[in-house]
Amino acid sequence: MSNVVILVGSVRKNGNTARLAHSFAEGAAKNNNVEIVSVADYNVNPCIGCNSCFTREGNQCFQDDDMVQIYEKLRNADIVVIASPVYFYGISAKLKAIVDRLHTPMRTTFRIRKLGLLLVGAAELANLFDPIIMQYQMVLDFFRLESIGTILVRGIKDIGDIKGSSALKEAYELGTSI
Repeated sequence: MSNVVILVGSVRKNGNTARLAHSFAEGAAKNNNVEIVSVADYNVNPCIGCNSCFTREGNQCFQDDDMVQIYEKLRNADIVVIASPVYFYGISAKLKAIVDRLHTPMRTTFRIRKLGLLLVGAAELANLFDPIIMQYQMVLDFFRLESIGTILVRGIKDIGDIKGSSALKEAYELGTSI
C-alpha cells in the first residue's frame, strides 16, 4: 500500500480538473492511502530563487506561508499525481508556485518514487499538452522517477463539461492500477 498525494491545481473546487482527480483518487483508494491537496486551500508564494533554503536550518524557506504544510504531505508520499487545468500551455500558476518551491534540498528527504499527470484543457489543439509533457519528462528524468501514466483531456472548457467523459473512467482505471 502506497501513500498517494494528488496536487489539484485548479481553484475551482468542483471543476473539471477536480472531478478528474477525484475519479483517479477513487480508483487509487482501493489499494492505497490517498490524499487530495487542492491549491485553492493553501496560500503559497512563488519561489524567488534566493537559495536561502540551502543554508537555513532544516532547509526551511524563509517565506512564512502554507508550503510548510504541503512539504509535510509530500514527505510521506510514495506517489505524487499532478492534476491541472491548462492555462496558456502550462499548469496553473498556483500549482506552478508549489512545484517551484520544491527547489529546496529538503526534497531529498522525500520518498517519492512515482509521478502521474492529469491535465484538462479547453482547446482541441494536437500539441496542447506538449510543453507540460516536456517538463514532466524532465522532472521524471532528473529525479529518476517512474511515471504511473498520464490522462490528457482536450475540449473541456466549462464547469461540468467533463461529466460523462471517458476520461473519468480512464482516470479511475489508472488509479486502480497502482
